[in-house]
Amino acid sequence: MEQTPDDVKINRTVTGDMQAGCLRSRAARLRPEHRNQMNSEQTPIARRSGIVVKKMDNDVLIYDTEHHQAHCLNENAALIWEHCDDKRTVQDLCGLLNADKDTSRHQKEQIIWIALIQLEKVGLLDEPIARPETVKGMTRRQLIKAAGIAALIAIPVVSTMMAPTAAQASTCSASGQSCTSSAECCSGLCDGTNHCA
Repeated sequence: MEQTPDDVKINRTVTGDMQAGCLRSRAARLRPEHRNQMNSEQTPIARRSGIVVKKMDNDVLIYDTEHHQAHCLNENAALIWEHCDDKRTVQDLCGLLNADKDTSRHQKEQIIWIALIQLEKVGLLDEPIARPETVKGMTRRQLIKAAGIAALIAIPVVSTMMAPTAAQASTCSASGQSCTSSAECCSGLCDGTNHCA
């Protein structure tokens, strides 16, 4: 985009944070299709600290040691997360997807956004991502519908479950120990003989 003489004069007179603020507000005035292009040029960064990563067949299991959560990423979600290296843009990530050959570039980009939004939500990205106007406020289901993605196998999925802390895990009764309710048993089942299954 060309700058007008007034833009140049203003940019020369402001410094530091003020200049950054002007640039942000200028970006906010761009037409939606230009903002979306800017968002597609982002370089997401995967979180690498405070986690333990275990690669399985096609999935990746990530344990967040700070929040005691376990995240299971399916093949496409894992592929996207692994390549969020602050070098690849959203557009670059589209080329890495394991999707059907009939999947359009637009659909691939929507798949990337579905994954990035999920990864950000569960804290697996180092920094927040600026979402394009076309996906702001949309649920995962709405994004899938809007993209017209029929092959659910291509949809990135991030499943999360809370893991008990060591103190919580040690407060349950092991199999064979006496119990009065299922809540006391690590297995969650107190049988009819008042013993943990």
